[in-house]
Amino acid sequence: MISGLLEKLRTAFITDKGSRETSPSESWLQIILVTSVGVTALIWGVRELRWLQPWELRVYDQMLRSRPTQAHDKRILLVKITEKDLEQEKWTLSDRTINQLLKKLESYQPRVVGLYLFRPDQKNLAANLKNQVNIISTCLFSSNGRYEIPPPPNFPIDNVGFSDVITDNENDQILRRSLLFANSTDKKCTTPFSFGSLIAINYLDKQGIKYNFTQEGNFKLGKTIFPRLETNSGSYQYLDAAGYQILLNYRHPDRLADQVTLTEVLDNQVNPSLVKDRLVIIGTTVASLPPAGFYTPYSALPDQPARMPALFIHAQIASQLISTVLDQQPLIWYWPDWAEFLWVWSWSLVGSALAWRSQHPLLLLVVGGTTLIVLVGICVGLFLQAGWIPIIPSAIALVISSISVMAYTTYRTQQRTQVIILQVEKQQEAIAQLNLLLEDKTAIPDPLDLIPQFDTPEKTAGDFLLSGRYKISKILGAGGFGRVYLAKDHQRPGNPTCVIKKLMPARQDTKFLQVARRLFNTEAEILEVLGRHDQIPELLAYFEDNQEFYLVEEYIQGHTLSEELPSVHNVKDEHFVIDMLKGVLEVLAFIHQHRVIHRDIKPTNIIRRTQDNRLVLIDFGAVKLMQPPSEQTELATVAIGTRGYTPPEQFAGHPRLCSDIYALGMIGIQAITGIPPQELQPDPETGNVMWRQTAKTSEELATILDKMVCYHFSDRYQSATAVLQDLKRIIE
Repeated sequence: MISGLLEKLRTAFITDKGSRETSPSESWLQIILVTSVGVTALIWGVRELRWLQPWELRVYDQMLRSRPTQAHDKRILLVKITEKDLEQEKWTLSDRTINQLLKKLESYQPRVVGLYLFRPDQKNLAANLKNQVNIISTCLFSSNGRYEIPPPPNFPIDNVGFSDVITDNENDQILRRSLLFANSTDKKCTTPFSFGSLIAINYLDKQGIKYNFTQEGNFKLGKTIFPRLETNSGSYQYLDAAGYQILLNYRHPDRLADQVTLTEVLDNQVNPSLVKDRLVIIGTTVASLPPAGFYTPYSALPDQPARMPALFIHAQIASQLISTVLDQQPLIWYWPDWAEFLWVWSWSLVGSALAWRSQHPLLLLVVGGTTLIVLVGICVGLFLQAGWIPIIPSAIALVISSISVMAYTTYRTQQRTQVIILQVEKQQEAIAQLNLLLEDKTAIPDPLDLIPQFDTPEKTAGDFLLSGRYKISKILGAGGFGRVYLAKDHQRPGNPTCVIKKLMPARQDTKFLQVARRLFNTEAEILEVLGRHDQIPELLAYFEDNQEFYLVEEYIQGHTLSEELPSVHNVKDEHFVIDMLKGVLEVLAFIHQHRVIHRDIKPTNIIRRTQDNRLVLIDFGAVKLMQPPSEQTELATVAIGTRGYTPPEQFAGHPRLCSDIYALGMIGIQAITGIPPQELQPDPETGNVMWRQTAKTSEELATILDKMVCYHFSDRYQSATAVLQDLKRIIE
């Protein structure tokens, strides 16, 4: 129900023997904070165990693949040695063939040439070339089960870069990081530069851009700093951060750089402009020749090979370094651990708050799903700006916090419902005992017990603090043995206005007071829980003073519905009636869900709140049973209700949930006819109110009102929800 979905955030009450108070923020803040901190700590612990890392890296790969495709890097040319090249008898990977290729490329004036080949018999590589200093070769470090592959013997070590890379072996063997520098203990492959970084450094050096290291030890190319990966960078946990690593910001494999083959170059099929002043990288793409290719985030694409050739990997590294320096292409950035913790916690707070606010699984599913989409959208949007923000931990925090708070609030609601049901049972027992006391003609009370106790002059003058804290401003209403005061609470900041209802028992004898006290306490317990609804005044306190009972409630600023009801000559239209019925029925659905009967639905007990124009239901009636009947009340036994609005079974002392529906139906008829319900005549055969001949309304609404006010309770709507469903059909 809508009323259940919009139940207002209320606080837990602290009760003692004398009164019950609320802290405006303690309860809901405590639940949200405790839940969010607990869920965040749990998720952070799981994350520290690296259980979430595979998921986070898969999401990272997906976002990497989903980025808009960049244009080709026009500063790089890839010369591929393919299977087709080697199948031709005239080409082999001998020094002679490679030198012929280098000589041909040299005539086209490249800026730097990277030679990414591994051949055990290379001896005179790049011999007799005029500009050998612009050629960078490679070697391979030794590792477990693998010997080092030394560089060409005629190449100076300053023109050699290592080929080694680091994959995420513990997860999926996907290559996501660039290894720019490393220390070697090998005898021949002693270079500290990776092949990809060295060719980029040499390319930029020809443009006057030098490299160095900052005082903090960060690698710097020109004015651009490349922060190194730490052990807990981004979504990595306990990363092997040996050497100097950065995240590899891939270009799409199909849009990396211009590509030609060995045959095309040697057969003069290449335009020299593709080579001039470029970084030319030569290497093999043959799977059977070392080094083998690597899995990348793009391996999951159906149109890409499972492994990307190592030649392309180092071209990606070089392209990233050059584009970052020359094009200001952003590096993939991430937050420190404390910022990521706050980010996850914030979404846990959001999930907790949504669940507390929604108070309904279906609404939470819709709102939570929308919020989850917003979270993903934020993270994807930041990734498009090169920001790697945790999605999986945040999403899990949002979902678990929402479920936890919803489960807790559902449990608390069930508990409160059980409490109300128990209090309603006690209430019925007290009412039954009041009946017995009033019906017992032999137990005649002392006449002095029947003398009413009037307000003292001090209480009405405004200079008396009731219970030491409530200063009475004025009397809002008086009748019988009760009063309603407007007062200021002098023990709360700002001295907020509240309403105090004073209830004096009809008799002062001990037995009657004992039963009245029990009835008052059970009624207060019920009102305390019902006051959590946004359209029911909040019970702020209740206490007994000098055998007088006081309820302190939230002050609702507005006017009663009686001021809106028309005369015979100024009736309301159907839209007003439907809106009024719907507004009150939503509240009745809530209280009837807890098996509580209002007992005194009438226009003066419905307030149109100024703040939001919503209808607020006030003045629940069971506690009035301890008082004598008023002039407007017909009581065959202990009952409460107002003539015209109260159905016969309630006057007989047997109110039901549908009794409230009867009273509301009579208000609806009054609004559409302009006739007070006391003046409407019943049908002599059925007892049902005859009103249709005095009003013009649609058959649909008239049928609903007739069913709401049937004389016999079994013929009426049995729930407020059923009435709302029929009204919804009219609205639609």
